[in-house]
Amino acid sequence: MVARARHLNNRTDDTYHNFIKRYILFENKRHPAEMGADEITEFLTDLAVRGKVSASTQNHALFAILFLYRDVLAIELPRIEGVVRAKRPEHLPAVFSAAEAKAIIERMSGVPQLVASLLYGSGLRLSEALRLRIKDIDFEAGTVAARDAKGAKDRITILPESLHEGLERQMARARLIHHKDLSLG
Repeated sequence: MVARARHLNNRTDDTYHNFIKRYILFENKRHPAEMGADEITEFLTDLAVRGKVSASTQNHALFAILFLYRDVLAIELPRIEGVVRAKRPEHLPAVFSAAEAKAIIERMSGVPQLVASLLYGSGLRLSEALRLRIKDIDFEAGTVAARDAKGAKDRITILPESLHEGLERQMARARLIHHKDLSLG
């Protein structure tokens, strides 16, 4: 989709695509160029009232539709008004204390434990940790490079010393698999 050409994250592109599809299906497969602010208001209100989506989800849907009209169809829309807004959560999200996080990680093993430790110790996002490459880890400097992170930007974060041994073992396993694959062609 055009979102990739605009350097949006692949997940953002997928989310926009899904909301645009839902919008078109909601309006009985009418072409978006035949619709306007009234249909957008109707769709967004339906998401909040009948769909009971979160305010964040409703905002994502709005941004996806605005992207469709402005960037794909090159249609300027009037101000979208009269949308029944989804309710913001009334409670704060639960966050693990350091002791709780440690207890959870200690009950894990293998690669999942290593990934969870990286998430907690380095502040990496799950997608960043799962995309790590050997070249992204600098034991000497004690850093991890998160490539193509949120906003298509690279960032450097800390690598806790306690993870060096586990990461070195995982890297040795990865090299062994790589050499085996090379020998098999």
